[in-house]
Amino acid sequence: MSKIVILTGAGISAESGIETFRAEDGLWAQHRVEDVATSEGFARDPAMVVNFYNARRKQAANATPNAAHKALAKLQQLYAGQVVIITQNVDDLHERGGSRDVLHMHGALNSALCVACEHRWPAAMTMAPGDACPKCSAPAARPDIVWFGEMPYDIDAIFDHLAQASIFAAIGTSGNVYPAAGFVAEAHRTGAHTVELNLERSAVGGQFAEHRTGPATRVVSEWVEELLAKPVQPRDSFK
Repeated sequence: MSKIVILTGAGISAESGIETFRAEDGLWAQHRVEDVATSEGFARDPAMVVNFYNARRKQAANATPNAAHKALAKLQQLYAGQVVIITQNVDDLHERGGSRDVLHMHGALNSALCVACEHRWPAAMTMAPGDACPKCSAPAARPDIVWFGEMPYDIDAIFDHLAQASIFAAIGTSGNVYPAAGFVAEAHRTGAHTVELNLERSAVGGQFAEHRTGPATRVVSEWVEELLAKPVQPRDSFK
């Protein structure tokens, strides 16, 4: 079966009004990574970290899926092969746009995690430091976000999908964060056709066989329509 594996980053949600991290005026320009995206920062000042993600959660809840999210959902629904969506984003715009079984490798704003027992549950819109776990009652809740220095979620499944991909696409990614930045090399190594869809070439843009440049709402929608208009190609035809 032909399989398309898609990695999405902040660029796909930017047109929905979600702040990106790496733009000149992005979230990393406003906050130190060490303060809000590490376990050490959480230990130093849990209130600041929880409030940072409360603000992100509220922003994401007020955003709506854009044409690029909806195009990928359409591809999942209509493509004759399999379409796997992996996202570095912590919003739920893919799901609200209609996509299924999205792999959130960096966690999700709408999920809470117990540090004591690793139980997960739907996060309240406003979390507080010391919130109790509904399973073990420990006052050990934290945002269910993969912070720097932690292992991304579903990484073994992701590499299995990359090994089987006919097409690997990266949409709206910076190419600065590993292991995601290494996915193009892995997909190329196992025979996939690789395509980057972005406002500009990413830090690993030179490793892609094909580039499409422009706003995600336009380039992703056009790319999806082209894929749906073509017969499904066997995996070996891309080698």
